[in-house]
Amino acid sequence: MRLSLGPIQYFWERERVFDFYRRVAEAPVDIVYLGETVCSKRRALRFADWRDIAGRLAAAGKEAVLSTLTLIEAESEAAYLRTIAQNGRYAVEAGDMAAVGILEGAAPFVIGPHVNVYNARALELMARAGAKRWVMPMELDRDTLAALQVTRPASLETEVFAFGRLPLSFSARCFTARAHKLPKDECGFCCADYPDGMPLRTRDGRSFLNLNGIQVQSGETCNLVHEIGALRMLGIDILRVSPQADGMFEIIDVFRRVMDGRLESAAAAGMLAPYHPSGACDGYWRGAPGMDWSHA
Repeated sequence: MRLSLGPIQYFWERERVFDFYRRVAEAPVDIVYLGETVCSKRRALRFADWRDIAGRLAAAGKEAVLSTLTLIEAESEAAYLRTIAQNGRYAVEAGDMAAVGILEGAAPFVIGPHVNVYNARALELMARAGAKRWVMPMELDRDTLAALQVTRPASLETEVFAFGRLPLSFSARCFTARAHKLPKDECGFCCADYPDGMPLRTRDGRSFLNLNGIQVQSGETCNLVHEIGALRMLGIDILRVSPQADGMFEIIDVFRRVMDGRLESAAAAGMLAPYHPSGACDGYWRGAPGMDWSHA
């Protein structure tokens, strides 16, 4: 079983991103996903920058994958998608079906978690299109995954999102800008003020959701470290952890130690507790409401 690091979902300043990936090059992760997947207005890094980072990570022994936007709204975004798809060196994670259409038959690619792959027929179609890996959609449960593992094409790897705030939905509207009473086209990049997103709470102060530009995330942090044994028994190839501003390399270390059999999962759950800013969740995995936490 391998460990992957998903794309940065938040808008971090340019030097912070470069510093982060310099540390990632030495971290015990096997696969690193790179690129902007949320908002095309976030242009602190350009394609050449992401390609250079990918080169440094590949030189460090990592599998570098370039990820595409999840929501394509303009021709300029479609053109950038084609640039990524035609990079000629690195695998691409398809954020939507437009990317799948461009990548089909051109090169092996990864099906991202926001492409609606919910059944065996969809997996078969994706494998025939050239997919080498699929990332399970966030809302699927372990029983559905178990059934899909039985019938998935032998050439297709399975990756599961195992730690981080769950990206739930995307919209043409920018929620962070709206919260600041700003129009989307004049947002002032206010999302940069929230390196882990903007928490949204109920009137009684309970965590509800997390706003990240046009993306809505779970308020709680998904954590499946205590399910690593079950995931291994299901034949899962890769676990994904999602970048966050604080404690990322401690989180990676804990997952790596559990995956290598050097740390018990029960102890790991306690060690990761400080890195759940608004609590943890694993409800979707168990077929329950997503915000539920089995260790509550």
